Amino acid sequence: MTTIVLEGGNLDGIAAEVARVLEVGVLFTSTDGRERAAALTPELRTQLMSDDLLDPTGRLRVERIGNDAVSVGPGEVRCLRVAAGGVDLARLVCVRSAAAISSDDVHALERAAAVAALLITREEAVIAVENKYRGDFLRDLFLRRAGHEEYVAEHADTFGWDLRRPVVVVAAEIDPPGADEDPSRAQRRQWQERFAAAWQQVSGNLDSGIPSADFSSEVVTLLPLADGDDDPVAGDRVVRRTVTAVSGDRGGGRRPFSVGVSRVAHSLDELPEAYVQARRAVEVGRRVNGGGSITFFDQLGLHRLIALIPDAGELRSFVRDVLGPLAEPTEEAVDLRETLQVLLDTNFNVAEAARLQFFHYNTMRYRVGKLERLLGPLSNDPHLRLDVAVALRVLEIAG
Repeated sequence: MTTIVLEGGNLDGIAAEVARVLEVGVLFTSTDGRERAAALTPELRTQLMSDDLLDPTGRLRVERIGNDAVSVGPGEVRCLRVAAGGVDLARLVCVRSAAAISSDDVHALERAAAVAALLITREEAVIAVENKYRGDFLRDLFLRRAGHEEYVAEHADTFGWDLRRPVVVVAAEIDPPGADEDPSRAQRRQWQERFAAAWQQVSGNLDSGIPSADFSSEVVTLLPLADGDDDPVAGDRVVRRTVTAVSGDRGGGRRPFSVGVSRVAHSLDELPEAYVQARRAVEVGRRVNGGGSITFFDQLGLHRLIALIPDAGELRSFVRDVLGPLAEPTEEAVDLRETLQVLLDTNFNVAEAARLQFFHYNTMRYRVGKLERLLGPLSNDPHLRLDVAVALRVLEIAG
């Protein structure tokens, strides 16, 4: 195995050698179970699926195996950490269909894991440099600093990227940690690296010419449209298929994330604007729909127009001018805004609004009066009502 590494071999070579010597099936996966290399027969793969150790996207559920042996039919499966310098790099999974995995086998697997750690460390050093160049190139492309079109296309070819076709730009961001979490900077970086690797692997399996790069706080991927794409929103099927594959079943410590999708970019010249659209979509989508959302720029409606206004100060000024004291973050203002939104949604049908908010009719009439004293004749001025509706949407997006 050391010879395999020194001669420039890869994880597939190590997996094949271990499988041959020990007469087992072998998988190398990421720490969250995404396959990196394998020497596994179709029968063993089917056995893993029947024992519910593979999710529908092909991710090995390493969290179900743990450090102890797990039965697979009449045989056994074991999972070992591949680590170096205290850093968790991967998992080495061994499957034997008809017998247990002996202590001698485990000892050999531990040696294989050590050799694999050497190989992965070398590969990741190279990949880190390559990813930096790729990310820098894609950033320059979005900033219109990459050069003329012919040069850009030729440079992309050296990365194996195909930029000569219509694409949608997808911006994906890990959602913020919960209130009960306090991850370190190293932990956040580990999450991001694993997230970027998942997008690159999934998009590479979909089409080897798909550009995907880690921008430190987000992953940007250019997904080509499927042949005969007749989705209501361009790119809907390919985006959802990719997101599903990256998400898996959320096991293995995988983090929830949000996605923004641009309009179709038909040429290199349209990519910078498409990236801006994808960024807007993920920001607005998370604010309006919460984490774990997939938001298409063309489906933002009024939010799309609001998001295109670059001056946040002007937006906040508009909200204050229209809503007055209702723009304040006080409990009373928030409560009245909720009532106002229900009234707008019901076209100022007081009885229906009272029913939806579980208020007595007279209570709702009192609230309508209070709102009109603060904002003006909402019930009979359609222009004022439109301004108020837009101001509420701006407040929802811009805060």
